[in-house]
Amino acid sequence: MESKKIIVTGGAGFIGSNMVELLLKEGHSVEVADNLSSTGDDRFLKPLYELGDLKLTKIDITKREEALKLKADSIIHFAANSDVRHGFENPEKDFDSNILGTFNILETARKNGISDLMFSSSSTVFGVAKVLPTPEEYGPLLPISSYGASKLSDEAMISAYSNYYGIKSTIFRFANIVGKNSTHGVIFDFIKKLVKDSKKLEILGDGTQRKSYLHVSDCIRAMVFSHEKTKDLDVYNIANEGTTSVMKIADMVIEEMGAKGVEKMLVKTEDGGGWKGDVKVAELSPVKLYSKGWKNTYSSDEAVRKAVKETIEQLGLGS
Repeated sequence: MESKKIIVTGGAGFIGSNMVELLLKEGHSVEVADNLSSTGDDRFLKPLYELGDLKLTKIDITKREEALKLKADSIIHFAANSDVRHGFENPEKDFDSNILGTFNILETARKNGISDLMFSSSSTVFGVAKVLPTPEEYGPLLPISSYGASKLSDEAMISAYSNYYGIKSTIFRFANIVGKNSTHGVIFDFIKKLVKDSKKLEILGDGTQRKSYLHVSDCIRAMVFSHEKTKDLDVYNIANEGTTSVMKIADMVIEEMGAKGVEKMLVKTEDGGGWKGDVKVAELSPVKLYSKGWKNTYSSDEAVRKAVKETIEQLGLGS
């Protein structure tokens, strides 16, 4: 991309902070719009200020009057409630953060003349897909969680705004993204559990859940790559070939933590998933992305292994 002023919503979080780093290294001016709810602070941004023109604006995008203050050439929209697991207990949070927040960002783009948008959607929009690996054109889309439903709603509204107002929009359906600056997810949970009790590891579900994992460095570069291929509106799976099982992740974490004699304890559910609304097997097809000339650096297993090492290091648990 040519040098731009870019707003990154949720830029203090996991994927967002990695994207900010990439954009600054490419010479862009970046304004992070974040309420710091996922991280509690700007610790992932602090090392990045020396890389270039970076500004943090603490705002709540669910409040339209705050969102409308944002002005730039382009928006990369990550901000959302990412706590997929607890949507069953509090679906209203997914509506407010994900649907209302995205609508306000679209209104900001429309009213402030921002005609370039990148949006982080999710594999959860597919629900329990009957075709694996699942291509972008699969349907009908029947999400089984309020998170997935909110992301699908966002996609529909982005499509409308793109057609109404000429906003160039690329929608990215993420596989499970892992790596530097992660603050939640199965790797993070397993490490924290082993810190608490190095002899026992609780595993939610029957352990056979398997999903496609992608390292965050591949994710952000694939986003920029595919957005440059978009003319008006397009949708891409940002994913890997193959999957990694929960049990394999547990074994990797145990090995990298140097734990010995760990008892793996399954907490089985009715359908074998980790929680209500968890898609037990998810594998997105990256064929469309690869057909444009992209290739991921790390396989699913390699991405998990690298992310385990990075998380251990960031938590200060390395030897």
